[in-house]
Amino acid sequence: MTALTLHEYAASGNCYKIRLTAAHAGVRLARREYDIMAGETRTAEFLSQVNPNGRIPVLQVGPDFLPESNAAAFYIADGTPLIPSDRFERADMLRWLFWEQYNHEPNIATVRFWKGWVGFDNLDPVQRANLPGKQAGGEAALALMDEHLQRRDWFVIDRLTLADICLYAYTHVAEEGGFSLQPYPNVRAWLARVAALPCHIRITD
Repeated sequence: MTALTLHEYAASGNCYKIRLTAAHAGVRLARREYDIMAGETRTAEFLSQVNPNGRIPVLQVGPDFLPESNAAAFYIADGTPLIPSDRFERADMLRWLFWEQYNHEPNIATVRFWKGWVGFDNLDPVQRANLPGKQAGGEAALALMDEHLQRRDWFVIDRLTLADICLYAYTHVAEEGGFSLQPYPNVRAWLARVAALPCHIRITD
């Protein structure tokens, strides 16, 4: 199999979802850590050799580089039970991956980063002005997830798929951004189901 290297910042949920996918798929990853707070993804070397967009994660597949976390996770999961075989179910899984990056991650992950890494006192005026909207967007995402999970144990079919993995990554650390999970019992039960699976790894592993 082609050698895979994950260029990452391990505390990032976007990086974690790729490692978690690999754990469930039984795929080995080499790992290379970058300190995003020190600007290591903004160097000329990184921009020219890894990702001109200056962001991680990036999955290196042999000599090729694949940015964007959900695309990288899909590459690893393709051909495994994490991807539904039914055409509609596979599209529904992709729907949740797109939703995660548009409605979920930009709110929950951003607030976590601003509060846990940047610090409220260090936010610029634009970030401070956007914070209430980000918090409201995160709550709306959690509420939608909780409502969806009233009728099912998993997001797409009757077992774990890539949709669950990609949504788990930032949801399970949402409280680090000040989002309480207490109002969302179905989300909490789902998080426990994911964490109890045999191949599960933690974000700190």
